[in-house]
Amino acid sequence: MSNIYIEQEDDGYVAYQNQKVIAEGSTQMQAAKRAHRESPEDPILAERVRNTDVGSRDKWRRIYP
Repeated sequence: MSNIYIEQEDDGYVAYQNQKVIAEGSTQMQAAKRAHRESPEDPILAERVRNTDVGSRDKWRRIYP
């Protein structure tokens, strides 16, 4: 069981697991749902979408499960 990471790319969002693309989508949730279908037992972490006063894109939040 290894984490799946959703990262923003130029034309949408990409889900990576073990440094391989397993799903893509135009939104984070779309990419996450597709990745969840591929690996339903693995945790999915999404990249923070915006920079704020207290954080930047280096923060992650858990979407599934």
